[in-house]
Amino acid sequence: MPAEAPGRADVTRTALVTALAVAGVIATMAALAGLPARATQGARTTADEPQYLLTALSLAEDGDLDISDELASQRWRTFHEATLPQQTRALPGGARISPHDPLLAALLVPGVALAGWVGAKVTLAVLAGVLAALLVWTAIMRLGARPVVAVSLTSVFTAAVPLAPYGTQIYPELPAALAVAVALAVLLGPARPMGAVVIGTACCALPWLGVKYTPIAMVLMGATLLALWRAGHRMPATGLTLGIAAAGVAYLVVHQMVWTGPTVYASADHFVTDGELSVMGVAPDYWARTTRLVGLLIERSFGIAAWQPAWLLLVASVAAAVRARPPGWNVLVAVLATGWITASFVALTMAGWWVPGRQIVVVLPAAVLLCVWWAGRHTWAARAILAFGLVGVVSWLLLAWEASTGRVTLVDDFYATANPLYRAWRAVLPDYLVPSAATWWRHGAWLAALVALAARVWRASATSARGARTAPIMRWR
Repeated sequence: MPAEAPGRADVTRTALVTALAVAGVIATMAALAGLPARATQGARTTADEPQYLLTALSLAEDGDLDISDELASQRWRTFHEATLPQQTRALPGGARISPHDPLLAALLVPGVALAGWVGAKVTLAVLAGVLAALLVWTAIMRLGARPVVAVSLTSVFTAAVPLAPYGTQIYPELPAALAVAVALAVLLGPARPMGAVVIGTACCALPWLGVKYTPIAMVLMGATLLALWRAGHRMPATGLTLGIAAAGVAYLVVHQMVWTGPTVYASADHFVTDGELSVMGVAPDYWARTTRLVGLLIERSFGIAAWQPAWLLLVASVAAAVRARPPGWNVLVAVLATGWITASFVALTMAGWWVPGRQIVVVLPAAVLLCVWWAGRHTWAARAILAFGLVGVVSWLLLAWEASTGRVTLVDDFYATANPLYRAWRAVLPDYLVPSAATWWRHGAWLAALVALAARVWRASATSARGARTAPIMRWR
C-alpha cells in the first residue's frame, strides 16, 4: 500500500469496534427507513418478492419448498394485496416450486416465523448492517484506511441507493453482496488455512442465492486457487478444487431432482416454450446492450449515480487502482468488472420491476472498497465522495419517506419523487428508456467526461517505482 496509508497497528481495538458499530447501525437504520415503504400502489412487496416470502413460509411451516398450499390459501394477501402471478408450473405430483434459488428463503425463515414479512425485512436490514461493518473492517485492516475515512465513506454508500433499499427489498442481492464481501475480506489480506474454506463456502453460497452470481463465484475461486498455487500449496489448492467441483455437481443434481432442470427456471410457467436460457432474452441485441455499460451508472431513472452521485467517482477509483496497483487491486477490479459485464450483457434488462441498481448490488462491496482506498490517499477525493454521498443519503431518505406516505412507490414510480435535488440532477442525465436525439448527445457528453476523469486520475496515480509489481492477493500461513 502507499506509504501515506496508515497500518493496522495504528488502530486500537476500541477504535475498530466503535467504527464497526457506527457503520453497522447507520446502514441498518438507513435500510429500515424503507421498511414501511410500498413497492406498488397495490402491494407492499411485488414481482419476485412474494415468491421468496411464500417459500420462506413453506420452509418455516411445512419444512419443504412446495408452495402449492400457500398459493391455494392465498397466504400472500398480507404483503401483496393484488392478484399474485404464480410464476410456477405444476410439476409431477402437483407440487409448485418457486423458480428462485432457495438460500434467501432459508435465511428469512427465522424472521418470517417470528414476524412474517416484517421479520423478513428486518433480517435483511440487520444483514445490511453486517455488510457495512465488514466493509469498514476490510478497509481498515486490509487497505489501511483511517477509521474516520472508512466509516464516513462506507456509510454514505451503504445508506443510499442501491444498498440501503435492498436492505429491506426481499431479493438475494444484499446477502449475495455480503458473501462477496466475506470472500474479499479474506482475499485482501494474510489468510490462515481456514481462509480458503471461508472463501469456498461464500462462493458455494452464491449460486444458491441466484445462478446469475456463478460468474462472480468463479472469479473469486480462481483468484484463491491461483494464490494457493503460486505459494506452492498444491494440496490445499487441489482439495479446494475437488470440493468446489463436488458442490457444483450437487447443485446440478438437486436442481434436476427438485426443479426438474439444471436451473430453477425449469419450474417456471414463463420459460416453458423457449427454455431456461430465455431468461437472458429470446433474441438479445448485444450491441444495444453496450449502452448499459454506462447506463447502469448514469441513466436518469435506473442508473445508481442518479440517486447517489458519489458513485460517479467509482470511475476515478478504478483508474487509480489499475494504475497504482496496490495489493489486491486485481481481484477487486475483476470482481467489479465481472458483475458489471453480467448486468450489461446477460441480464434481461437493467430497468426492471425493481429498485435501481439491482443487477450490480452483488459487486458493490468491491466498488466501495476501491473508493475508500482511493479517497484514503487524497483528501480532496474523500471530501468529494462525502459531499456527493450526503446528497445521495438525503435522496434515499426522502424517497423512503414518500414511499411510506403513499406519494410514490419504490417500484412503480420512484422517479416521480418531489425531491428537488434528484429532479435537477435528472435533467442532465440521459434517458435510455425513451431514447431521443437528446439521449445520445447526453450519452456522448457523459462518456467523454468519464473518460477524461479516468485519464486525469490515471496520470496522477503513477506507481511510485517503475516496474512495481502487485503483492500477492493471499499469503498462506
